[in-house]
Amino acid sequence: MTLTRLEKIALGISGVTAVGIGGFILAAPQTFYASYGITLGNDASLLSELRAPAAGLAALGLLMLAGILRQAWAGTSFVAALIVFLAFPAGRLVGIVADGIPSSGILGALILELMIAALCLTAVRHRLWPMAFTRNQVATD
Repeated sequence: MTLTRLEKIALGISGVTAVGIGGFILAAPQTFYASYGITLGNDASLLSELRAPAAGLAALGLLMLAGILRQAWAGTSFVAALIVFLAFPAGRLVGIVADGIPSSGILGALILELMIAALCLTAVRHRLWPMAFTRNQVATD
């Protein structure tokens, strides 16, 4: 799969974001969550429960970035990007319905996640729905 410039940009932004956030939580969960106004304390069990998915997020981010370098992995990289950047906002929206409106920092994260998901969907739309683009191209030619 040869990537377009937009696909490379989408994987780059999604990968760097996932590695950055996952790595930050993994290295300093108290500091990361304090930026959202959340105080964690030093409960080893809670910190472990936060670091574990953070490591997964960072690993998925590396997979997203790997798709830029190894084009054979690009499809898998986009699946990872779409899972991460659609699932996180979905979970946040469930939280809003169940628990109410979170802090502005969390809402900002929701908006960023939706923007990255939209970028990834835009980048791969011609691969996800090739017949729609073929018909539109024929209709406009």
